[in-house]
Amino acid sequence: MDFELTEEQRMLQDMAYRFARDNLAGVSQACDEQEKYTPEIRRKAAAQGLVGAWVPEEYGGAGAGCVGNSIITEELSRVDMGIALNVTAATFGCEAIFQYGSDQQKQTWLPPVCGGEKVCAGAFTEPNAGTDVAGYKTRAVKDGSDYVINGSKTFITNGTVCDFMVAQCITNPDQKKHNSFSLIIVPADTPGITRTKIHGKLGIRASDTAEIAFEDCRVPQANLVGQEGNGFRELMHFFDTTRVMVAAQALGLSEACLETSVRYVKERTAFGQPLGAYQLTQKKLTEMAIRIEALRGLVYKAAWLIDAGRPDYTLAAMAKFFGGETAVFCANYAVELHGGYGYIEEYPVQKWYRDAKILELYEGTKEAEIMTIGRYLQNR
Repeated sequence: MDFELTEEQRMLQDMAYRFARDNLAGVSQACDEQEKYTPEIRRKAAAQGLVGAWVPEEYGGAGAGCVGNSIITEELSRVDMGIALNVTAATFGCEAIFQYGSDQQKQTWLPPVCGGEKVCAGAFTEPNAGTDVAGYKTRAVKDGSDYVINGSKTFITNGTVCDFMVAQCITNPDQKKHNSFSLIIVPADTPGITRTKIHGKLGIRASDTAEIAFEDCRVPQANLVGQEGNGFRELMHFFDTTRVMVAAQALGLSEACLETSVRYVKERTAFGQPLGAYQLTQKKLTEMAIRIEALRGLVYKAAWLIDAGRPDYTLAAMAKFFGGETAVFCANYAVELHGGYGYIEEYPVQKWYRDAKILELYEGTKEAEIMTIGRYLQNR
C-alpha cells in the first residue's frame, strides 16, 4: 500500500498551486465583489493542461485521470474556490459525453473544452426538482430527425458563459419515470434558448450560475448521449464521478482555512501570549487537521478507484458528504480563531466561510448522500 504521489503527480501539484497563487490570489477579492467570471484565467490554465486534465490525451486532455484532476481541484481551491470552478468545471457535463457518448461526439466536443476554446454546462436542476432527478419536467419531442426541447433549468454552473450544454430531458414520457429520460447535447446558440445570470449568491461568486429556458429549441437527434431512455442511470453515474471533485474542492478550501489560521494564531497575541499557546486554540486547529487528513483519504481513494476502473459510488458519496461538513467546520473555526478580523473582507476567511456552504448543497445535498450511504449499508 503506497500513499505517495508519483513524481509526475507531485509536479502537477506544484504547478497547479503556483498557477493559483500567481493568477487567482490577486484577483480573488475583486472577482468576489463584482461576481466576475474569468475566461482569461481559464484559457491560461488550459494552456498548461489544467482544464479537463482527466480527459485522455486522444480527446485533448492531459490524461491525468481522476487523481490528477483531484490534485488540480484541491490546489486551485486552496486559493479561490469560485475562480477554481471556472477552470475545473469548464468540462462539467463532458463527463457524460466521455462515459456514454459516441467516439464522434467525444472528438467533436471534448478537445475544444480542454483547449480552453469552449465551455460546457450540465443543464440538470430545475426550479421544482433538484435532488429529485426523477421530478425533472423538461421535454424533448421527436420531430423528423430533430428533438424539440421545451422546459427550464436553474442553478446551472456556466449557464451564461457555456458554448454547449448536456441537458436532461424527458424523451419517453410513456415509460416509467426512471426510463423516461435522456441526455442531449444542446449548443448554447440554439434559437429559443434564454439564459439569465443569477446574482447575489452567498459564495463562489466568481463562478457563473444561471437560469436557462428552452422554447421550441430544435437540435439533431444525433446529439443524443448514450441510449434514449437511459438518461437517469447515466446521470446518476455522472454525479457519482463528479462528486469526488466536489470533495476535492472541500479539501482545498479546508486546507486554506487551517493554514491561514495557524499563521494568524502564531502572530496574534492575547494576555501576553500568542493565541496558539492556548489549549482551546490548539484544540480547534487539531480538530481541523484531523478532519482534513480523513477527508484526504476519502478523496484520493475514491479518485484512485475510478482510475483503476473500480469506482465505488458509496465511497464517492461519503467523500462528498464528509467534504461538505469538513469545509463548513473548518471555515467556521477559521472565522472564530480570527475573531472580529474573521468577519471583515481584509481577511479571506470570511469569504471561505461563505464559499463553504455550497459544498453541502450542490451535486447532491448532504441528505441525499446520507440516503445513498444508508441504502448501501442496509443492502450490502
